Amino acid sequence: MHKLLIVLLLSTTYIFSHINAVVSIVPEQTFLKAIGGEKVNITLMVQAGDSPHSYEPKPSQMLMVAKADLYLAIGVEFEEVWLPKFQSLNSKMHVADISKGVKKIAILHDAHTSHAADDIDEHKGLDPHIWTSPANVKTIARNIYKALLSVDKQNEAYYRHNLHAFLQQVEKTDMQIKKSLSKLKGSRTFMVFHPSWGYFAKAYGLKEIAVEVEGKNPKPRELVALMKEAKEERVTAIFTQPEMSDTSAKILAKELHIPVVKITPLAPNWSQNLINIAKAIAGER
Repeated sequence: MHKLLIVLLLSTTYIFSHINAVVSIVPEQTFLKAIGGEKVNITLMVQAGDSPHSYEPKPSQMLMVAKADLYLAIGVEFEEVWLPKFQSLNSKMHVADISKGVKKIAILHDAHTSHAADDIDEHKGLDPHIWTSPANVKTIARNIYKALLSVDKQNEAYYRHNLHAFLQQVEKTDMQIKKSLSKLKGSRTFMVFHPSWGYFAKAYGLKEIAVEVEGKNPKPRELVALMKEAKEERVTAIFTQPEMSDTSAKILAKELHIPVVKITPLAPNWSQNLINIAKAIAGER
C-alpha cells in the first residue's frame, strides 16, 4: 500500500508540475497563459510601458532565465541582442521561435509612403508586430502548443483543450473586427505615429500611413506632405502609442480636425485591442 501511494504521489507531482517559461512581450504572456494555463509559470521580459526596441533585463529577470525550461521568442528587436546571452546563461533552456510559419512583411519607414502591407524589402527590415493579425495569432498559438509539448508531453490533452478554446476566441475576434470594418463606406486608410499595424492592415484590406520617418519625428515639410496625404485619403483618426511621443500626431490631428487615439500593440488584452482599433477606423465611438 505504501509503495502504491508513493507511485501515485510521484505520478501526480509530474502531471501537475509547472514549466518555467520566459516570454519577451505582454501579448505573448497572454497567449501562453491561455494555452499553458496553470501548468506554466511565466516570466515577462519587456514590462508594460517599456519598448521592446531598447529594453534591458533586470538582474531579477536574468535569475529567472537561469531557471527557465522554455523561452518563447517572437522576433522583436530586444531578442536580437539578448537571446544569445540568455542561451549562454542557460544552455538547457529550450528556445522556441513562435513566429515560425508567419509570412513577414516590410515595416513602413517613409512618412511619404502609404502602406497596404504587401511589399517586402529585406534591406529595410521586416515588421516584428506579427500578433496584430488574428490569422498570425492562430499560427503563434499552434507554435506555443508545440513548444509546450517539447518540454511537457505528459500534459498534451490539457494544452490541446486550451488551444482549441483559444482558437475559437481568435475566430470570434476576427468576426467582430470584420463586422466593424463592414461599416466603412469611404476611405480604408488610417494614420499611425509608429508603424505597428501593418499586419492588421494587410489582413483587412486597409492602408497604413506612418507619421515618423526612420524612427524620428517628421520635419515641417514632411508634416505638410502628411497633411496633404491625410486629406486626400480622408483619414478619420491618428493612432499613437502611450510609450511614445505623440507631439507630431497632435499637430496633425489639430490641423485635420480628427482625434488622436492612444492604443498600443503591446496591450495584454490583444482581442479587445484589435476590436477597438477596428471600431476607431470605422468611426464608431
